[in-house]
Amino acid sequence: MSRDLTPGTLTRRGKLRVYLGSAPGVGKTYRMLDEARRRQERGADVVVGYIECHGRRHTENMLAGLDIVPRLTRTYRDTEFQEMDLEGVLARRPTVVLVDELAHTNIPGGRNAKRWQDIDELLDAGIDVITTVNIQHLESLNDVVQKITGIPQRETVPDEVVRRADQIELVDMAPQALRRRMAHGNVYKAEKVDAALSNYFRVGNLTALRELALLWVAGRVDEGLRDYRASHNIDRVWETRERVVVALTGGPEGETLIRRAARIADRTAGGELLAVHVTKSDGLAGASPGALAQQRQLVETLGGSYHVVVGDDIPTALLAFARGRDATQLVLGTSRRGRITRLLTGPGIGETTVDASEDIDVHMVTHEFTGRGRLPSLGRRHSRNRTIAGYVAGLVVPSLLTAVLSQFHTQVNLTTDALIFQLGVVAVALLGGAVSALLASLVASLLLNYFFIPPTHTFTIGETNNVIALLVFAMVALTVSTVVDHATRLTSRAARATAEAETLSTLAGSVLRGADAVPALLEKSRTAFAMATVALLDRSSGEVLARSDADAEGTSGEAVTEIAVGADAVMILTGRRLPAADQRVLTAFAAHVAAALERDRLASVAAEVEPIKAADRMRTALLAAVSHDLRTPLAAALASIGSLRSPDVEFSPEDEAELLTMADESLVKLTRLVDNLLDMSRLQAGALTLHLVPTHLEEVLPRALDSLSDPDAPVQPLGLDSAPPVLADPPLLERVLANVITNALRHNAPGAPVLVAASSLPQPPAGGTPLNRVEIRVIDRGPGIAPEDRDRVFLPFQRLGDTDNTTGVGLGLALSRGLAEAMGGTLEVEDTPGGGTTMLLTLPAAGTGEPTP
Repeated sequence: MSRDLTPGTLTRRGKLRVYLGSAPGVGKTYRMLDEARRRQERGADVVVGYIECHGRRHTENMLAGLDIVPRLTRTYRDTEFQEMDLEGVLARRPTVVLVDELAHTNIPGGRNAKRWQDIDELLDAGIDVITTVNIQHLESLNDVVQKITGIPQRETVPDEVVRRADQIELVDMAPQALRRRMAHGNVYKAEKVDAALSNYFRVGNLTALRELALLWVAGRVDEGLRDYRASHNIDRVWETRERVVVALTGGPEGETLIRRAARIADRTAGGELLAVHVTKSDGLAGASPGALAQQRQLVETLGGSYHVVVGDDIPTALLAFARGRDATQLVLGTSRRGRITRLLTGPGIGETTVDASEDIDVHMVTHEFTGRGRLPSLGRRHSRNRTIAGYVAGLVVPSLLTAVLSQFHTQVNLTTDALIFQLGVVAVALLGGAVSALLASLVASLLLNYFFIPPTHTFTIGETNNVIALLVFAMVALTVSTVVDHATRLTSRAARATAEAETLSTLAGSVLRGADAVPALLEKSRTAFAMATVALLDRSSGEVLARSDADAEGTSGEAVTEIAVGADAVMILTGRRLPAADQRVLTAFAAHVAAALERDRLASVAAEVEPIKAADRMRTALLAAVSHDLRTPLAAALASIGSLRSPDVEFSPEDEAELLTMADESLVKLTRLVDNLLDMSRLQAGALTLHLVPTHLEEVLPRALDSLSDPDAPVQPLGLDSAPPVLADPPLLERVLANVITNALRHNAPGAPVLVAASSLPQPPAGGTPLNRVEIRVIDRGPGIAPEDRDRVFLPFQRLGDTDNTTGVGLGLALSRGLAEAMGGTLEVEDTPGGGTTMLLTLPAAGTGEPTP
């Protein structure tokens, strides 16, 4: 069956199903074929676009009865490769196509560079695609996998390609079970099993890769769940996973709260720790930037994530963040306010959060700073709500005091009444400022006159003294309230200045600390000024030079603030509109950013000069080395030839032969030395020209042995004829082998042969054959190399342990490593079991991995 895909016909986009595995051999291709047979039985038109069975009998048996689109054969650098026939599949128009190894790199010459791009075309044509990929080929995990396995993955696929799949199915297998499959020959051929089990397929590697796969799939499931809840307007928390949010104020109790929250999250497998700091939108952040930076570092050390949200109502912002992240628990610290403060100002953030938390568990954690007072916040000023509360208090407080004092009118006199009213006015001044206190003093004066100054219940005052007392009360109330308001404002300004100084001190430390100062300063600017984004732009080109690490959540408004950073850059802040007081501090931020930019520029200039200095040192070392090492073989050759040409001496045939041999050996040494010096100079200058072709080791080794000073040296090859060809430059590979073998012969035990062994190592690929690397070991039985000296042996002009300067300038191993890396390989040192040194040369196998252009 087929569908009409002629031009102009509207077709639905095909659906993508991905079988994701943690390692080769877990059964992805088998599961894909099983699904194909199931769909075929239901009547779907299923074809095989590309399947790589790797010689696995059970997988090959699953192909029986499936229609297979013939592969294309392409020639690349004299080697034939097979690829999927994309045009053939499109012309065939199946319902479902099977395409193995999603991350595969196509041979040059096709329509697309990557197989996932081929699959995208198939999906656009309305064809459903089933494919496979291993976790190590996801782009975001590439560096993580390399750290775990020590093997770089040359073929990757963007995470977004896999995320867009309609279905992602994890194919899981325990490490021990996979290794048993390997041992039984169900994954690789018998001769490859030992190398695979001792390298990539170690239990630790497989366990780590399995965890990566499980966590990645769990993250995608979590994304799907969030999308479902959002589309169905579900606000309730679904406790599918323990997520613990800890609220940070930047206070000294922060570390205690973070550690308590981390312990709560660790009680269940897969628990997640999220730290959040709420900054207000009406000024600079109210917390110490230095303390918050330390707390952020602690959160990240404990495996959590740090977030900044903007909101004037802190409990609402906290709960909105927690519900948005589907958090199950919220950790808060008990209030640092004293009892009297709590009585005057009402319930705090903790109590309000608990009341509104609904289905989120809230933990109020006690700490040593409970009740010891709050630290002053940066830029405190009376908010609109507080001002309104002050006006209300100016009316209500005197009325309440009147109601209370009326009950004790016979026990207290007018002086006591006036003083109590005076205290109420001061309290209103603390709450709402001078205007609220003025309102309170007027109301208090009227109430004091009406209810407590004879004659009562009238505004008439019978005695002159009482008139004076009332006037003095009003003046004192107004004066005291003004002084209290002024003192409050001075305290706020002092706190702001202190916080600004601490912020700028932290910034100065950031500039001095080093390499990534500019992004760090932009991120500090974003969090300190409660902005949405902060970016640094080149003034002339408009190019973005750097930007803040993250965007604040919950920021509203699109105001843009610009400030010059030096002569060539400008800092753009997007978010709220900055008041004039903050502009002054922002100027200091910009000055620090300018200093960091200048430091980066100077570092870049220094980095450009460093290669020149290194070349100078190289030339100096070369001159110092060749002054002796060039002169010695040259002098020997000249002496031998000069003796033969001398008419004063007659040499016997044996003596002539010996002199000619000496001249020949000296000139060979001289030629080798000059070649090494020239190649090292080319490597240093980056001028080495490579011609990488499939190269057979059994053909290169004899030529390398012929170039030795002693072609009959005891060198024994092992397994070279069964090793696959490597992708290398034959003359350079010959030089590498000759240098490494020469070094092994020099240090080998007397009478023992130097072994040259080769083996192919399976590396999980995204396409082609699984033989991705070939390891060549040059094994000697000498004294070995201490671990701390293994890197030094590859430095130029190092003759580790040698006291004889006639053996060369010490370029052999340095040059060999440079040539190996230029060919895409490595050269490392290992211990030889039983004593000695093994030089491990690793090169890519020909016909595998990403083709080298």
